[in-house]
Amino acid sequence: MDHQHSFQPRRCLAALSGTAAFVLALSACGGGGGGDSDPESGEGSEFEAVEIEHALGTASIEDQPERIVTLGQGSAETAIALGHTPVGVEEYAWGADETGYLPWIHEAVEETDDELPEQFTGGTELDVEAILELEPDLILAPWSGITQEQYDTLADIAPTVAYPEQPWTITWEEQIETVATALGEADQAPELIEEIEQEFADARREEWSEYSFSFIYNDGPGTLGVFFPDEQRVAMVRELGLTVDPVVEEMDEYEVEGTDSAMIGLENADMLEDSDIIFTFYADEDNREEIEAQELYASIPAVEAGAVVAPTDQSLVTGSSIINPLTVPWVVERYEPMIEEAIAQAEGEDSADDSE
Repeated sequence: MDHQHSFQPRRCLAALSGTAAFVLALSACGGGGGGDSDPESGEGSEFEAVEIEHALGTASIEDQPERIVTLGQGSAETAIALGHTPVGVEEYAWGADETGYLPWIHEAVEETDDELPEQFTGGTELDVEAILELEPDLILAPWSGITQEQYDTLADIAPTVAYPEQPWTITWEEQIETVATALGEADQAPELIEEIEQEFADARREEWSEYSFSFIYNDGPGTLGVFFPDEQRVAMVRELGLTVDPVVEEMDEYEVEGTDSAMIGLENADMLEDSDIIFTFYADEDNREEIEAQELYASIPAVEAGAVVAPTDQSLVTGSSIINPLTVPWVVERYEPMIEEAIAQAEGEDSADDSE
């Protein structure tokens, strides 16, 4: 497994909405993305042409997309929720279940009469030939790390939507709006966003707000990274009611551009001394053992107290890092008992279940 690809940190800027670098601009023929077209009709009579400007170029989408390919994370889920099952998706084997697919994608497509999307290699080894064979008429990559060179190649195949400013940099709301606009379903985006917000509201525990947390990661011994508040996995926890440890605001000097995180290094582990709970994940069991064996790491108060949420299920690690219509309900029911357990440990209570 590619360790870096396993977590793909990315910097989501809170003020990204409305920036000139990422304009969802409809063409002169209309004032809003048509949402009444039938994606299976082949007619696209209600589709209004749209242009989406992004960091790597401009996607001009003239007709209703019918053969959609998605790169990176999160876009396939929103497309499926809008009734547009992609013909191809970037594979994510690390988070897949026994079916070979991310479980929430497999479950959602199985509930329809659509065929499961073809999967292809992404990242630095992007399989352009496989994408070409799928004959896409739209390529969605608003939350991805595609390069300018890759984009130029993909744009020759079909209109391609990349990220607003930096790789792996977009808020979950913007991603939904972007995908919906590209599919001619812009009027459906607010409803999807509202549904997700309601999912969070229903699950939120007000009493959890008194507990601060930091979401950390490692890239091997001696390293210690902290995700910023708007990174999607942090936003997921924040939406459930916990409070981001404000110490993160002191980490800008350690920011790794395009990662939505700061690599503070293990030597600065004491910056996390006021975090009541630590959220994290590990590449594998060997990685976990070598990281937890480090004295400075073990001395982080929350780690020492066992107030740690660290899923071992790779699907849950992946799902909890992505906010979209399919992941949120799938993750929340699995996350809540783990958070309750970590809070109990933070309070010094005896564990009722040490399975995680």
